[in-house]
Amino acid sequence: MSMLALLAFMMLTAGTAVFVAAEFSLTALERSTVEANVRTGDRRDQLVQKAHRTLSTQLSGAQVGISITTLATGFLAEPVVARLIAPGLSAVRVPEQFVSGLALALAILLATSISMVFGELVPKNLAVARPVPTARWSAGPQLFFSFTFTPLIRFTNGTANRILRRMGIEPAEELRSARSPQELVSLVRTSARSGSLDPVTAVLVNRSLQFGERTAEELMTPRSKIDTLEAEDTVADLSEAAVRTGHSRFPVIRGDLDETIGVVHVKQVFAVPYGERSSTRLADIVQPVAKVPSTLDGDAVMSEVRANGLQTALVVDEYGGSAGMVTVEDLIEEIVGDVRDEHDDEPPDVVAAGRGWQVSGLLRIDEVAESTAFRASEGDYETIGGLVLETLGHIPEEGESVELTAFNPDGSIEDPVRWRATVLRMDGRRIDLLELAELGHRGDVDGAS
Repeated sequence: MSMLALLAFMMLTAGTAVFVAAEFSLTALERSTVEANVRTGDRRDQLVQKAHRTLSTQLSGAQVGISITTLATGFLAEPVVARLIAPGLSAVRVPEQFVSGLALALAILLATSISMVFGELVPKNLAVARPVPTARWSAGPQLFFSFTFTPLIRFTNGTANRILRRMGIEPAEELRSARSPQELVSLVRTSARSGSLDPVTAVLVNRSLQFGERTAEELMTPRSKIDTLEAEDTVADLSEAAVRTGHSRFPVIRGDLDETIGVVHVKQVFAVPYGERSSTRLADIVQPVAKVPSTLDGDAVMSEVRANGLQTALVVDEYGGSAGMVTVEDLIEEIVGDVRDEHDDEPPDVVAAGRGWQVSGLLRIDEVAESTAFRASEGDYETIGGLVLETLGHIPEEGESVELTAFNPDGSIEDPVRWRATVLRMDGRRIDLLELAELGHRGDVDGAS
């Protein structure tokens, strides 16, 4: 009788292992992986797909199976193990009145430990490490058990679903396979840190995923950096401006960027006979330009710019004024980084300088973080120049410095890093160029004082 009970204990523990393996392997699998495996023609993958499509039901079935096998394991094994242990306790001269209770306690501990290790932990770790092969051998028994105990599983699962609905939560039969851009960005960063994704590729994918969350205001070239031409200027002036600036497109205005009448492209110069270029006004050849609100998301801006023959759009703020201009080059650079050619005579936006960096005041905070170790918190500013202005509280002079506090490289805020920002060049009231230098952790100063 004892041997039969022990054999039943081993079989029940194996049953628990099957249910645990099915539970963890099915939840670890992505729908795309399951569907790709089905195309190989393996019947086991078809069973996995069937179980994965009814995941909530299968998980309920696994829980019912685990409960049944665990209870049965304790019911059968503990008395038998206690009887086997009792003679040993008597042999070591344990008082007779304590033998029965101590034997039962040791039996519970031993049976529970064996069931936990071999029935739960081993199959759980196996399913997490190798979910596909584990699901292949466990999905069949799991489906058979769920079919056999359908009434009980429907009752328990239905009861749980009704409780969720009363809490205002709609139950789902399958795991959500779609990922938000934020989740995908997190996955990309994790893959890059683990070395499974090339850092350059990780940056490119990361920028692409975040592109749709950018607004036209973040993507545009601000109006303070836009070179314009007047409506009364000539085609010859357009040719000269293209040579001087290296730009190919220019907004045509009547006195102010808010009065933009359109855009001209340098290629239009060649459509005008050479002798007429000095007399042909830009107002006569200007092409209409699309206008987009500053709050429009990156994907919509891309569609608008691509639909426009000039691949340009004027960004309009909430008051109807022109905030800046966005071109297809701006959008490409947002994804792949700074694109420079032989006509770009301006220095890069970020240049290493000693133990710090010289950065353009127009760089966004996230762009600064990509090129340096400086990571600031969000606030009522978009650019590094805006952060310095907010911290100072006034328009700075060239050479003026201010201390900034930033996150650690790992994103933590404990013992923050101190930085010094020095204004190197002003463009009117705008910070055009500044230098960032790391000073050390805040705690270093506190500890010294």
